[in-house]
Amino acid sequence: PGSKTNNRSEGKPVITVTLEPLRYLTEAIAGDEFTVVSMVPKGSSPETYDPTPQQLVDLAQSKAYFRIGYIGFEQTWTEKLTDNAPHLQFFDMSENVELILDDTHAHHHKDGHVHEGHTHAGGVEPHIWNSTINAQIIAGNILNALCAIDKANENAYMERYNALIRRIEHTDSLICQMLSSPNADRAFMIYHPALSYFARDYGLHQIPIEAGGKEPSPAHLKALIDTCNSENVHVIFVQPEFDRRNAELIAQQTGTRVV
Repeated sequence: PGSKTNNRSEGKPVITVTLEPLRYLTEAIAGDEFTVVSMVPKGSSPETYDPTPQQLVDLAQSKAYFRIGYIGFEQTWTEKLTDNAPHLQFFDMSENVELILDDTHAHHHKDGHVHEGHTHAGGVEPHIWNSTINAQIIAGNILNALCAIDKANENAYMERYNALIRRIEHTDSLICQMLSSPNADRAFMIYHPALSYFARDYGLHQIPIEAGGKEPSPAHLKALIDTCNSENVHVIFVQPEFDRRNAELIAQQTGTRVV
C-alpha cells in the first residue's frame, strides 16, 4: 500500500544500525539498495537508550545489523536483540580500529546495570566514529558487510565507497589546514568525552567536564576552571542530550564559549 515517502512500502530490504553517524556512512555506500534505520534516535544518549517494543518488532524484518562496537546501548542490548531476531546477521564496525582503552567510562554489564567509573579496567572509549581515520576504516567495514550481504551490487558499493573516502579525505585536509594555523587552539573542553579519537588523531588535548561518567564535584569544577585558563581553552562543547549548567558555569568564570 503505497505512499512514496514510506521506504518500507517499496519493499526495500532494511539495514539497522546503532546510531545516526553510522546511518550516514551506511547510506552513503548503500545508496538506494537498502533502507537504513537507526536504533538510537537523534538527541538520545547511545549510552543509555532503551529501544521501543515497536523497534524490536521492526528489527526482526532487517537484513542485517551494523553495530559500532562498544557503545553502552549495544553492551546492554545486543543479547536481547539477537534473541529477538536470531536470523539477523550482525556486523561489527569497530574491526581494525585502533581502540583507545579507557577506565573512566561507565561500563554497562550484561545484567543491564551501570557500573560507574573505575570498577574494572579495559573499558573501551566507544565513540570511534569521531575521527576521519576511523571513519575511513568504518567505511571499509560497511563496504565489506554490504558485499557479503548483496554480492550482486558489489561494484556500485565500491564506487560509492570510493566517493565517500574522497569526501572524508577532503574533510581531513580542511581540518589539517585549520589546525596548522599558528594561532589554532590545541585544547578544548567537552562535557562528555566523545572526541577522544579526534583529539588523538589531530594532536589536541580534550578536557572532559564529566568525571568517570558522573557530574563533577565543586573541587573538580574549580580545577577545570584553572585548567581552562592555563591551557588557553576558548571553547566548551556540549552534546544536546547532556545538561549545560556546569559548562555554562565554567564558561562564565573563564570567558569561554559554549558550543
